[in-house]
Amino acid sequence: MAPEELATAVRRRPFVPFRLTLTEGSTYEIRHPELCMPGRRSAVIGLNPSNENDLLFDRSVTVDLLHIVKLEPLDGPTAMTNGTS
Repeated sequence: MAPEELATAVRRRPFVPFRLTLTEGSTYEIRHPELCMPGRRSAVIGLNPSNENDLLFDRSVTVDLLHIVKLEPLDGPTAMTNGTS
């Protein structure tokens, strides 16, 4: 994925939560723009499985942009926010 494409999704106003799907099948739900920091080659994603409304993350993962195969809007609340599908 191009870094500009991810940056556009994060900066969109009003923000629309979205799901990233990676080449190996794992997914990450981005519910707040503060929890995704895109860079030129990778993105840092903050994970908070205990409370999806909290803007502070418990841990983070770094994802290579080359491994993002899909970015899709979230239709509604989903229980899986821990980085697995």
